Amino acid sequence: MAMLTVDNLAVNYGVITAVKGVSFEINEGEIVSLIGANGAGKTTILKTISGLLKPVSGTITYEGNQIQKQKAPKIVAQGISQVPEGRHIFPGLTVKENLQMGAFLQSNRQQISDTFDEIYKRFPILKQRENQDAATLSGGEQQMLAMGRALMSKPKLILLDEPSMGLAPIFINEIFDIVKAIQEQGTTVLLIEQNAKKALSIADRGYVLASGEVKLTGTGQELLANTDVQKAYLGG
Repeated sequence: MAMLTVDNLAVNYGVITAVKGVSFEINEGEIVSLIGANGAGKTTILKTISGLLKPVSGTITYEGNQIQKQKAPKIVAQGISQVPEGRHIFPGLTVKENLQMGAFLQSNRQQISDTFDEIYKRFPILKQRENQDAATLSGGEQQMLAMGRALMSKPKLILLDEPSMGLAPIFINEIFDIVKAIQEQGTTVLLIEQNAKKALSIADRGYVLASGEVKLTGTGQELLANTDVQKAYLGG
């Protein structure tokens, strides 16, 4: 059984239908990437999985339980965490305080302390800057902070929305290396990314969206080799 199954999902923004009958699944331990142009419905899907938006129809089943009507905190408590597009770190709070916000549903102090150690090991720059205002970090460092904050909740499934957006080239490869390392250490990943070539190169499977619908699916390597995908998204 898949860890997450999205079945015939439809989501509206007012009178506009943003997602039309989308279906896909994620197996435990995979990196699955959703690719498509701006406006294809990718971020809407992530927000709906996270409980920030409610679907018009369709179901979202996580570990055997339907969650499409649940509120965001309950979804986080079950092991799903999102890194939003644009990072949305909390300015005026230190790096450490931002990370603490990610553990707001955790009550075991020892576990929180251990998770801090794990985050600082994965992102050494955050340890160096832990008492610094998060707003003063570079774009790449803020992205690491946003990812670290999401990991503080000890998710089983992490949703990444455009993690390389706006980053200097020096940081882009590092961010994708981190995504792969997160998977290798046991966290399942749903990845949305404009850099389709990078996303598909690390993805086990991918889904191509257009106009709110799934148009194509395959392994990451199959989609990289697909001539239509190359022309539309890979500059081929």
